[in-house]
Amino acid sequence: MAASSHAVDISRVSDSLQQSITDHVAVEEPLEIRLGFSTPEGRATRSVSITMRTPGHDDELAAGFLYTESIVQQASDIASIDTCGPAAPDTGHHNVIRVELSPQVSVDLGRLRRHFYTTSSCGVCGKASLDALRAVGAKPMGADGPVFAENVLTKVPGRLRVAQDTFDKTGGLHAAGVFDTDGNLVTIREDIGRHNAVDKVVGFLLRSGKLPGSNFGLMVSGRASFELMQKAAIAGIPLLAAVSAPSSLAVQVAREFNMTLIGFLRGNTFNIYSGAERVIR
Repeated sequence: MAASSHAVDISRVSDSLQQSITDHVAVEEPLEIRLGFSTPEGRATRSVSITMRTPGHDDELAAGFLYTESIVQQASDIASIDTCGPAAPDTGHHNVIRVELSPQVSVDLGRLRRHFYTTSSCGVCGKASLDALRAVGAKPMGADGPVFAENVLTKVPGRLRVAQDTFDKTGGLHAAGVFDTDGNLVTIREDIGRHNAVDKVVGFLLRSGKLPGSNFGLMVSGRASFELMQKAAIAGIPLLAAVSAPSSLAVQVAREFNMTLIGFLRGNTFNIYSGAERVIR
């Protein structure tokens, strides 16, 4: 697996003393996702994303990205995922990945362009963002889903933190983890981008046959943004918990789609912004 941290020589200053030591920093490199698909004229290839990510689990990142952007609907829509092109000369990482869709999968490139625009954070209003979620098939969560005990939820951040191997070295990575109603972590992924960490988790669930994730909760190490709520909604995960604060649009999404949104989950305290019925004493 690609190295997610890199050793660098630095000078550390403490109490006016300076010493030379070796430190570890999180690796940040671009990943281009190329999509191969069928058209009436034959097979075509298009670059659909370039994201700055921490190398590792790139196949899951690509699969999760395509799923949460509603380009694929199920695991069988993906015929293959492979790295392509030469490795980067300085690190040896392959920074281009090609996803071949199955021949029967159709791709509406016009809708894809509009969807990328409406889910960007570049001044798009809340109504347009919610309309975009509805347009790609996100539906309100049912009331008959799982419930999570308070004392289970408060244990999840600690378990997520213990599993963050690269964070221990670098102190510079976000984490996303999926957990069940007993608080057991199903999987955890780290990345320098919080959205990439979630895409890696969703990609794992997709390729493991565990979507929709209607019996799981999603824990993220930072704040809860619209983009993360969007990904959870499309993946069918009814609860998102964050160590930090939610945004106003994240709260809107949670209430619109009957999701449970928890913020400031630290120690034995947390705030419930939506969906309190899924949290029991």
